Amino acid sequence: MATFTIGDERRVGLVDADAGSVAPFDLSADAARAGVVALIGRAVPATLSPLPLDRVRLDAPVPRPARNIFCVGKNYHDHAHEFSRSGFDSSAAAGAVPKHPIIFSKVPETVIAHGEPIRIDPSVSAAVDYEAELAVIIGRGGRGIRAADALDHVWGYTIVNDVTARDLQGRYSQWLIGKSQDTFCPMGPFAVTRDALDLGDTVIRCLVNGELRQESNTRHLIFDVPTIIATLSAGITLQPGDVIATGTPAGVGIGFDPPRYLRAGDVVRIEIGPIGVLENRVEEIAR
Repeated sequence: MATFTIGDERRVGLVDADAGSVAPFDLSADAARAGVVALIGRAVPATLSPLPLDRVRLDAPVPRPARNIFCVGKNYHDHAHEFSRSGFDSSAAAGAVPKHPIIFSKVPETVIAHGEPIRIDPSVSAAVDYEAELAVIIGRGGRGIRAADALDHVWGYTIVNDVTARDLQGRYSQWLIGKSQDTFCPMGPFAVTRDALDLGDTVIRCLVNGELRQESNTRHLIFDVPTIIATLSAGITLQPGDVIATGTPAGVGIGFDPPRYLRAGDVVRIEIGPIGVLENRVEEIAR
């Protein structure tokens, strides 16, 4: 599925990757403004005549989430150890591998689409990092969801780059500021329904300027998607359209010695199985 704009109108459609086209769903313009969230809780609408993908502008699948994006920190074993050694981990005293999911959030305004620039401001942060992540889109809300029932509450999945200002993350006890800088949540390019992805065996890769930095598999998550949903919903009522980023594997910039932070001109490419390729160039904010 894709959320896209043609002319001045946002649409949601079914992608045919082989044909390089997207067929808009028969949705009202008001409904389509929410992106793929408009498909939640309804029968799949009829499609209209397909359009070439190169004639439309791809938007993020959920262009502006209704609430903050829920995120999970230190959720791959290798990254948990990598981050614990970095000096930026305020939870390191409790051990490298967390005993319970570490939850934080990013504000909705961080979301940008595939192809849009990640904008860095050297006067604010000199340590901007990338994090390739699988993201869950909630389809059926609820509170007190059991792990055994959790996947029934998932509508689908997309890709998120949890861009992070490491120096701000280290400076403040909470991570919101370092995670929520403008443009720090590239998302997309597409979303897939939950039946299209195998949570037990999906490869996640990240390349910076063509160099492979991250490569892992969702089977290596410390806390799997059902556990994450059960943890969040224990006291928070999840809503249809909520987005949950599930964590990043090892290979982020902070894991290198010296760290390899993003610079203007860098291109970050994230690949996750059936979802596709999320790619964004880094630009410096002009002063």
